[in-house]
Amino acid sequence: MAARFPEEPRLPAWKIPLLQYLIAAILLILLIGYWRLQITEHQKYLEESQRNRIRELPVVAPRGRILDRYGRVLVDNTPAFSVLLSRDTPLKLTPARIAGIARGLGLDPADLQQELNHAAALPGFQPVVIKKQASMQDVAFVESHRVEYPELDLIQVQQRFYPKHDVAASLLGYVGDVSEDIIAKYGARYHPGDVAGKSGIEREYNSVLSGIDGMRRVVVNSRGQEMGSLATTPSTPGHDLRLTIDLNLQLTAAQALGDKAGAVVALDPRNGQVLTMVSHPSFDPNDFAGHIDPEQWKSLTSDPEKPLMNKAIQAQLAPGSIFKIVTATAALETGTVKPNFTVYCPGYVNIYGHTFHDWSWEEHRRGHGVVDLHRAIVISCDVYFFTLGKMLGIDKIAYFAKQLGLGSRTGVDLPGEEPGLVPTPDWVEKYFRHKWYAGETISVAIGQGAVAVTPLQIAYMVSGVASGGTFHRPHLTFRNELAALGLDPPAAAPRKLRLSPSTVNCVTGGMWGVVNEPGGTGGLARVAGLQISGKTGTAQVVSEAFYHAGHKGNFKDDAWFVGYSPPENPEIVVCALVMHGGFSSAAVPIVAQVIKAYFEEKGQRTPPQNPPATQAITMARPLAPAHNVQRGE
Repeated sequence: MAARFPEEPRLPAWKIPLLQYLIAAILLILLIGYWRLQITEHQKYLEESQRNRIRELPVVAPRGRILDRYGRVLVDNTPAFSVLLSRDTPLKLTPARIAGIARGLGLDPADLQQELNHAAALPGFQPVVIKKQASMQDVAFVESHRVEYPELDLIQVQQRFYPKHDVAASLLGYVGDVSEDIIAKYGARYHPGDVAGKSGIEREYNSVLSGIDGMRRVVVNSRGQEMGSLATTPSTPGHDLRLTIDLNLQLTAAQALGDKAGAVVALDPRNGQVLTMVSHPSFDPNDFAGHIDPEQWKSLTSDPEKPLMNKAIQAQLAPGSIFKIVTATAALETGTVKPNFTVYCPGYVNIYGHTFHDWSWEEHRRGHGVVDLHRAIVISCDVYFFTLGKMLGIDKIAYFAKQLGLGSRTGVDLPGEEPGLVPTPDWVEKYFRHKWYAGETISVAIGQGAVAVTPLQIAYMVSGVASGGTFHRPHLTFRNELAALGLDPPAAAPRKLRLSPSTVNCVTGGMWGVVNEPGGTGGLARVAGLQISGKTGTAQVVSEAFYHAGHKGNFKDDAWFVGYSPPENPEIVVCALVMHGGFSSAAVPIVAQVIKAYFEEKGQRTPPQNPPATQAITMARPLAPAHNVQRGE
């Protein structure tokens, strides 16, 4: 009998095909993955591998310089370093890692995290500037921690530098980080960490001053250390911008204003060029060039004297007696009175059942006697202009105020200009829901009440009147140079207002007398060898009753003076505002110093000129008692 051997266990027949199909599926998956890596997404992974060894660093374009009219530097650039953080490294930016970087660079971890969150939507290969104004300690930290923090890098930049510090700061403005709205609006032109103009000329002409950044490609090792350099796309610097400002005149005006809050504006009435624009108190734009300290920013924004405000174009205040130029012009142009119309001033007048006091009564309990229009301008007789206000009515006064440039923006090429206010019955009805009271016209006639102007508007108004009705739009840049840069400059054609020669002669003759005649309220503006005309103004900031009640706070009157020279075909008009100056005498010498400096720099003195013939008759009359400057004038 044959021996029987045990049968070996066999794999079930159905398992063999299953194993074959499984092996085939695995091979197919591998083949598909290989196809995706090598064919379909080859370019993507090639770029990622390149980025592991090639890093793109921005070459920041320097902003254009800002120069004065003679090429003297007002704003420049200085070399500095910024710290970049690359987000395309294999290392993850964990909270602990972010905290370590922030600690080493002296940053707030929360602020750094927020900055990275804002940049999350950007391409991963685009670095983020996390510190613009890097100190030598920051540079040392980055260089000594290359191994620990390979994502950090340094780039050389051009830091904005204001060599004159607070001189013309409100005019020039400052730069700061671009906002998210700007980044969203202009797309690839701006990136987080870029700077742009935030105020003043820096903002108004940001497109001219900004350059185009370049790019530098470098080879780095696994530790982020630069091993070599590849192609570089150079940056395109921004264009230099020349202003109409005269630096010497700017310094003179700033020194004349001193530590008093206010503004000084000088215009060339022949073309509208702004020669100087001072606002005080001011600030140092260099503080904004890097990253301003939060406490410092809070101090600037909470200061009651508003150092960030350009008071030359944004301080909207009552002009006081300077507004009498408007009232006189309206009375003459409408034929309401003739220049020889006289009023007896006992120091007060009763109109609409209310007694209105002249400044002379408030100070000395006496009036000016009999005065005509010329003399009323010279000694700034309130009673005379109270009377004119009643005769004219608010509609005529408001019409001519607007025609002379008040109550609307001048159009100067600066952001943030305020329009001021010329009150009208429609305005009262719209905002206060009541009719216009006739007594309000009396206050408006001497520049009080709801009237609000800026120093630039006053300079613009007097420029037009002194030029016979020709109003040139104020501007800070040269139109031909803007056109050469491809920009569309403002129209050069002046605005013409038809003023009769007799009106111009009477009003300008009165302004000449303000400075040069006995009893004129602007006598402190006299300068040997020069002929200066002008008008003083002292504007109440609170009511007389409130002021004399002794309430706490600085409620002294605002002091104004606007002057020009020479009297005929003037070359310069200067307006000075001293907030809470108390008397117009606080503003008069400022204007005189600026006009004197202008002609001294020009290298000539204007020869004395005879006053217009319209003044000779008035000067021959007996002069009523008057004093140079008083409160309420």
